[in-house]
Amino acid sequence: MPGRRFGSAISVCAKSNETAAHRRLKALALDWARAAGWRIGAVEVRVPRSGYRADVAAMSRGPEATSVVFECKQSRADLLKDAHDDTATRRQLAAALRRRTKLEELLGGHRPDLRRGESLFPEFDAWDFGTLRHKTYHALLTEIGQLQGRLVEGAKFAKMLRYQCADFLYLVVEDDIYAEAELPAGWGVLVRRDQSLELRRRPVRLQAAAAQRHALLENIALAGTAAVRRHLLRDGA
Repeated sequence: MPGRRFGSAISVCAKSNETAAHRRLKALALDWARAAGWRIGAVEVRVPRSGYRADVAAMSRGPEATSVVFECKQSRADLLKDAHDDTATRRQLAAALRRRTKLEELLGGHRPDLRRGESLFPEFDAWDFGTLRHKTYHALLTEIGQLQGRLVEGAKFAKMLRYQCADFLYLVVEDDIYAEAELPAGWGVLVRRDQSLELRRRPVRLQAAAAQRHALLENIALAGTAAVRRHLLRDGA
C-alpha cells in the first residue's frame, strides 16, 4: 500500500447520509487504485453514457492509459439492489404487460360501464380502470411498477458492463455479504481485510472507447475540483 492515504479527501466528499463504513471502502478503493497504477482518481464521479455516479473512478497515465470504476457495497441489501439482470427483468416486464392487456380485455368485457365514451365506435373507446376495485389487477400494476423501477435503478452492474463504461470494473465489499452466484458477471471483486483490500476475483478486461475514457477523465477532474472547493470553503468557515 502507498504511504499517502486519501482519508481526508473522502471526509470532505462525503454525502450527508453516507455511513463511515462506506467512506472507508471508498478510501481503500482509492488507495488500491493508486497502488495499482491508476493514480488520477476521485470519488462520486459521474460515469458518461451510463447515467450513474461511481463511488470511485480512476485513470492511469500515458498513451496506453486505462480507466477503472469501483462500486463500494457495505451490506448485502446494498449489493443486491444493483445486481439485477436487466435481460431477465425485461422478459418479466414484457410478460407482465401482456397479462395486463389480457386482463383489461376481460375486465372491459364484463364492465362496459368503465368505457370513457370518448369515441363514436365502441371498439376504439378507452377504458377507465382507475376506480376499479380488483385485487388481481392492482397487484399486477404493482408488479409492473416494481419491474420498471428495477430497470431504471436496479440493473446498474449489468448496464455498466454492457456499456463498457471503463476498462475495468470492481466491486469493493465487506467480507461475507455475498454469495458467488450473486456477483455480477465481468466485475472484479475486492474484499476489505482490516485496512486493506484483497483481490478475490479479477475483472474482465473491457475495451472502453477513447471518447469514453476522455469523458471519464474530465468528470474525475470535475469531481476532484468540487472536492477541493468544498474543503477550502469548510476550512474558511
